[in-house]
Amino acid sequence: MTISERYQHVVGWFKVNVPVAESELRYRSPYELLVAVILSAQCTDKRVNMVTPALFKAFPTAKKMAQAEADEIYEYIKSISYPNNKAKNLKGMAEMLVSRYNSVVPDDVDELQNLPGVGRKTANVIASVVYNKPAIAVDTHVFRVAKRIGLAPAGCKTPLDVERHLTAHIEPELRPIAHHWLILHGRYTCLARKPKCEACGLTKWCKFSKKE
Repeated sequence: MTISERYQHVVGWFKVNVPVAESELRYRSPYELLVAVILSAQCTDKRVNMVTPALFKAFPTAKKMAQAEADEIYEYIKSISYPNNKAKNLKGMAEMLVSRYNSVVPDDVDELQNLPGVGRKTANVIASVVYNKPAIAVDTHVFRVAKRIGLAPAGCKTPLDVERHLTAHIEPELRPIAHHWLILHGRYTCLARKPKCEACGLTKWCKFSKKE
């Protein structure tokens, strides 16, 4: 099977079986999604969704968050992983969003990465989810699933390596939803320690399943 054939089968399966795939983070604006994605680093979406309602009530806009002290923000997110660093990053992000971008979340991946706490993965999430840009964010789930299935070579060492392979083979208009396909598949089926191969519809084209 060629790599192109594998992509064709895998993408085709997702199109038919998972026609709707969206972020599980709860948000009402680009600002809220940006905050939620920053908080979600090395933390579950479920946990983030537990703390953001109170956080967004206290700081409903970037301007309000920029005016707060990091210690104030910390009190709302202290049950999240790395709360001290994330509180500082959220304040810094909000300050820059207000001062440099007039409180408008940028749609450019490079511009987004100017914001404190925003790396390439977060930038790609915002660009694809909010602005439907042809970007694929590679988190731990996407990294694992892409390599297991064979969408990216086993030798890929970094998320950027995997991102390059995915964007080279997935049509631009499908990249935003492909990001969610792979995340959700990794979250609920292709688990890190014990993948549920018996319940997976991709086994016919999956390198890992063939080895097993």
